[in-house]
Amino acid sequence: MNINASLFIQWIPFALLVFVTMKFIWPPIVKALDERADKIRAGLTAADQAKAELANANKKVDEQLAQTRNETTKLLSDAEKRGAAIVDEAKKRADDEGAKIIAAAKAEAEQQSVRAREALREQVAALAVKGAEQILQREVNAGVHAELLNRLKTEL
Repeated sequence: MNINASLFIQWIPFALLVFVTMKFIWPPIVKALDERADKIRAGLTAADQAKAELANANKKVDEQLAQTRNETTKLLSDAEKRGAAIVDEAKKRADDEGAKIIAAAKAEAEQQSVRAREALREQVAALAVKGAEQILQREVNAGVHAELLNRLKTEL
């Protein structure tokens, strides 16, 4: 047999195999590869979008955290100022109340001093009358000599 003839005969099944492969096998493989490439492309696009959304979300979270920190700092400083104002107000009220209590105590002490002086005057007047009685050896009538006793009280 001739080598050229055997090559030609082998070429026919090979050509038939290539034709069948190109007609029936190759299109589903290409279609599957294209679908796979589309899915990969869509996945990469979705991943890029997710990264962008994550970056935006992180930016918004950072902004909100900064705003919350500022608000918290402001609230704390306001609370500290209000607390200091309340303490100052309480101190002022306590000082005022203390001054009132001291004034009332001084007034009470003054009243007691006046009462004590009056009682002392009464006692001195009674002793003076008693002393005068003993000196005169007779009774002095307090009702008759009331004006004289009142003058004596005021002088004491």
